[in-house]
Formats: sequence, C-alpha cells, structure tokens
Amino acid sequence: MVVTNLKVYKKAHLLTLKLYELTSMFPKDEVYGLISQIRRAAISINSNLVEGAARKGISEFRHFVTIARGSAAELRYQILLSKDLKYLDSDNYNIIDAEIEEILKMLSGLLNKSNH
Repeated sequence: MVVTNLKVYKKAHLLTLKLYELTSMFPKDEVYGLISQIRRAAISINSNLVEGAARKGISEFRHFVTIARGSAAELRYQILLSKDLKYLDSDNYNIIDAEIEEILKMLSGLLNKSNH
C-alpha cells in the first residue's frame, strides 16, 4: 500500500503545514509547551500511517492507524485549549476542528476497510 496516495494522508499533511504556520504566532513561552505538543501530535498522524504501511501484515497496519487516530484526538484537545487560551481565534479553531473531525472519520473508515 502506498500510504502517501491516501486522501487522509494528504489532508493530514496539509493540516500539519497549516498548524506550523498558526503556531508560529503563538506566544514564545509556549515553544516547549503547547506549540511543541500540537506539532508533535499533527506529525504523529502521518508518521504512524507511514510506519504502519511499512510493517508486515494488516494487524500491524491497523495498530498504527489506531495510534494515528489517537494523535488526531489529542490534537483536537490541544486546538481547543489554544482557542480557550486566546492563541487561536474562533474562525481558525472552527476550520481546524472540522478538519480534524474529518481526519478522524477517515481514519475510522480506513480501520473499517482494513477489517474486511
């Protein structure tokens, strides 16, 4: 499987790029806190998809897709926290949250598809 051809991979990559841009405007005292956490969680989505695809067997792939889904859920909370701390405005929050929701659904679909 060429994971980089998956729509979820492409969507998660674009989200990661967008989050790098947005977090560069966060307060500098968050560099080792929330900025780092957001970037790590975003990167982790596709990192786990790539690692899972490189493993042998569907059960290993499913395991890493599950981890990717956990990273997306973690990212969702971090974005909410960023909004509540006033680091993200409501418009950006709503856009990003909807993108994360779509990624979560796509990852769940990928799990279901790999089940058959």
